[in-house]
Amino acid sequence: MSDVFEKCRSWKDYRIAKATGLYPYFRAIEESFGATEVQIEGRRVIMVGSNNYLGLSADPRVKEAAIKAVERYGTTCSGSRLLNGTLALHEELEHQLAKFLNRESALVISTGFQTNLALSSILGRHDIVFADRQNHASLVDGVRLSFATERKFRHNDLGHLEQLLQQASEKEPNAGKIIITDGVFSMEGDICDLPRIVALAKKYNARVMTDDAHAMGVLGEQGRGTSEYFGLEAETDLVMGTFSKSFASLGGVLAGPQDVINYMRHKSRSVIFSASMTPASVASALKSLEIIQAEPERRARLLDIAEKMHNGFRAMGFDTGVSVTPVVPVHIGDQVKCFRFWKALHEAGVFANPVVPPAVESGHALIRTSYMATHTDEQLDRVLDIFERIGKKLDVIPQTRPSTYTPVKIARPHTFVRGNQASEKWAAASAGELSQQGFSLDQLFEAVETLTWRAANLQPKDIRELGRMPRKLWARRAHLPGMLLEKGANLFIRNGREDRS
Repeated sequence: MSDVFEKCRSWKDYRIAKATGLYPYFRAIEESFGATEVQIEGRRVIMVGSNNYLGLSADPRVKEAAIKAVERYGTTCSGSRLLNGTLALHEELEHQLAKFLNRESALVISTGFQTNLALSSILGRHDIVFADRQNHASLVDGVRLSFATERKFRHNDLGHLEQLLQQASEKEPNAGKIIITDGVFSMEGDICDLPRIVALAKKYNARVMTDDAHAMGVLGEQGRGTSEYFGLEAETDLVMGTFSKSFASLGGVLAGPQDVINYMRHKSRSVIFSASMTPASVASALKSLEIIQAEPERRARLLDIAEKMHNGFRAMGFDTGVSVTPVVPVHIGDQVKCFRFWKALHEAGVFANPVVPPAVESGHALIRTSYMATHTDEQLDRVLDIFERIGKKLDVIPQTRPSTYTPVKIARPHTFVRGNQASEKWAAASAGELSQQGFSLDQLFEAVETLTWRAANLQPKDIRELGRMPRKLWARRAHLPGMLLEKGANLFIRNGREDRS
């Protein structure tokens, strides 16, 4: 007779990894030092394995909001949203999220995983889901729990997606269709090709949903995620986000048409049969949302860091794939070597995440690093130094740096600084250096934008140098009409989707 537990007893991977000292999982964090550094097994290490992209988990304002919520409401509601588990705080968070995301309605759910499970409530027997093969496991399970038919397309292969859409339209012309994709893919950090997905959705009469767990708070002019990043908010029907990353909390949100969200509110098992988000989680997410909107410089700093790390790794000879986000994968290849690399990093004072099959394809193991707006340049330089030393030791990179490499350029939002700086170690912008350059009007715009972005670091001497700029322009006043004709169209009307370089 077969024993249902036999598979558990015969599983050897765990025991082998533990015996060889290469088991990397479930490492207990004993203390946190401002989120960017933690203590594990008595050792203080730099954290580059967290999804706390904006560094808000250690922000005093967020912690204070959580404490006040506990003092007012207690530690939990002890009930589901449907019954006794809805607080005024839940409704306020939903209202503010719908407003922030430019959606008719929003529904907050206890965890990000449960949020995607809620999809099963709207996917019926006569519906077809077209899903990227590398979608997050929660999306995979959300579709599996439904009665819908699933068609998976090769990762970011929109030609394959169109083949599947065309076949479905011919064979099942009356079926409901929805394309579901991660906005930013969690392991490789690459972004979905949303413009082409939207074009195909229009052509084949399909809905579009993005999982913006790793994009919300990071991508877009206002941090609204992938659809804002591409200027396709109106064309994206449903947006999902989590609070465990940029929002420094726990929970998830679905935002879209009011009738759809209202249906899910009353039909989703993960909503009805689960206790609601705790008061502390709701309050911290609400305060984080407020900060995200008030302090766009956090996103700017984060993107600066992402570009620095991508190019720092590439200059050494590491392969960071096709990512253009703060998720920076360092490709290792061999699984055992990946675990050895992880162990060496940990012993040298860096916490990063080894990613091996089945999370990635066989032979494509990687070290996943991700960054926070509050990482200091000193911490980042130390991480790069440690990676280079270990990479050479394990023959992942050459002993001599390559003479050339392909740099990564990351698009910046144009939003000006309106709040406090995100890090005490923010790199200062030198007005003195800028004022020595010959300026066109377009260059002046860029200079002023840069200085505004770094306003928190301006010193009195910088202000004096900045004051000399108008005199330089006045000296060139005879050329202003021609310069205006040539540059004027791009000077005052800035397209939110172009790169800020």
